[in-house]
Amino acid sequence: MSRIPRPLVTALSSLALAAAGLTVTTGSAHAASCSQAYLPLPDPVCTPGDLNPDVTQDTIDSTICVSGWTATVRPSTSYTNALKKKQIAEYGYSDTSLSDYEEDHFVPLELGGAPKSEENLWPEPHSGDATSSQKDSVENKLKKAVCAGEVSLDDAQNAIMTDWTTALSSLGLG
Repeated sequence: MSRIPRPLVTALSSLALAAAGLTVTTGSAHAASCSQAYLPLPDPVCTPGDLNPDVTQDTIDSTICVSGWTATVRPSTSYTNALKKKQIAEYGYSDTSLSDYEEDHFVPLELGGAPKSEENLWPEPHSGDATSSQKDSVENKLKKAVCAGEVSLDDAQNAIMTDWTTALSSLGLG
């Protein structure tokens, strides 16, 4: 079964909200209930992804391609655990055990995702058809490809935001 491209889903979701007289503004995207229908992807209205403006193609050699750089921007566990608890409720997960989810950066820090943006963080289940550990593997391969000059940062970010489960194949990497 083919998937609708994520940018189109995001645009259509925003249009539907606008037609209903609702708006989504920065920092308040989580006011509405989030849907699990997009799993293993996050709901595109609640978690559209957000980028770190300090990470660009021109800065990758001093940011993401430096070993240990993500540790310098990763938010504290106290921040992510509080957000995870809130977002588990917003996504309506029946399992509310924090340990069953990774508060994941939709656009990973390794590819220049915004570290603390609620638009880039979501409670990704550890179980299901495509798991958080499988996404971690994709993220690592994409970062290596970007740092090796095989793929541009923009292309890697777009591929993971469109559908992380097909990102490697869409870029000819897997």
